[in-house]
Amino acid sequence: MSTSAADAAERVAACFRADAGRTLATLSRAVGDIGLAEDALQDAYLAALQRWPRDGFPARPSAWILATARNRAIDRLRRERVGREKLQRLAALEPAPDPDANDGEAPDAVPDDRLSLIFACCHPALGLEARIALTLRTLAGLTVEEIADAFLVPHATMAQRLVRVKRKIRESAIPFDVPPAERLPERLADVCAVLYLIFNEGYAASSGDRLVRRELCDEAIRLARVLLSLMPHEPEVMGLLALMVYHDSRREARVRADGTLVALPDQDRSSWNRAKIDEANALLARANRLGPPGSYQIQAMIAFAHASAPSADAVDWHGIAELYGHLERVAPSPVVALNHAVAIGFADGPEAALTALDALPGETLASYHLYHVARADALVRLHRTAEAHAAYRAALALTENAAEQAYLRAKMRETV
Repeated sequence: MSTSAADAAERVAACFRADAGRTLATLSRAVGDIGLAEDALQDAYLAALQRWPRDGFPARPSAWILATARNRAIDRLRRERVGREKLQRLAALEPAPDPDANDGEAPDAVPDDRLSLIFACCHPALGLEARIALTLRTLAGLTVEEIADAFLVPHATMAQRLVRVKRKIRESAIPFDVPPAERLPERLADVCAVLYLIFNEGYAASSGDRLVRRELCDEAIRLARVLLSLMPHEPEVMGLLALMVYHDSRREARVRADGTLVALPDQDRSSWNRAKIDEANALLARANRLGPPGSYQIQAMIAFAHASAPSADAVDWHGIAELYGHLERVAPSPVVALNHAVAIGFADGPEAALTALDALPGETLASYHLYHVARADALVRLHRTAEAHAAYRAALALTENAAEQAYLRAKMRETV
């Protein structure tokens, strides 16, 4: 590969990481077809790989990609020429800009188009998991594997579900419309779930060389701020934003300069961002004044318990365990139950932790590496090193993140 080609590949990859989700949102709303938008966007990135080394880099690469993708979508609709609806979509797209003429200046840009399409994708005609998974794939740019790991299902299963939901959207002509303001609350829970899963993948990446994908964290927080501006009296939106900001305040303390992971008890609390913690405190206080707490508010309260403790030894683990018990009643899930078991272990000792962990649904959590990490940590505290080593080994086999793998190998060396 020539130097220019290598440079082009990196520029295209950077553009994709930064803007693919937002560009796909704009295209999907324009053509009303996620599949067509995905194909057109892929064609645009391939064109960039071919043309940028030859013609030079455009002044606005992301706009160039959007303009090229719009033109590819128009070309495909012209070729198909089937049905009035597609012809109307074609008319809505024209005239598309010529990327070579004006560097792809994108007309009619809609601010926060990605958030709008998240609402549109969370259509009640689709199943709960399907609409969240679809949104994560198409708009957040998460891989099938990352989404499957978030839902604790096999990768092939999630791939099949995504194919089915796209087919249902196409065959049932489910519209990509944003509901009117008075109906936004109907889809709010799904939208919050999408934003939190985007943040989680950024905060603890399921694969790759980096533990933290800052661009995903920043985008999830940005969208949550926009959502709060649209729905300023929704306590769960405040709770969600507070929760993400609490976690984000520890961003710099979670990874050493060499990229290795730092567990929460070992983090330098003086490096936590106090301005972000103060912002999260204010958001949580506002949310709690508006009524009984929902799941995100409860999780934010747990984050507050960590943020307000002056040291790791001063964390109120009994209070955290109680909050997790409340969260299990409000929003039960295997991961919540796992976190509850871990909190019980820190509150009442490692024997209590193992008892709680053994009571969990093993068939669901067996493929989740943090379940095995929790068991290993409890076994270490009980000086059952051989069993702890085996549990760490099981966790290592289940994570594809290089930072977590390095951390687990270090823990295994400590338990030999």
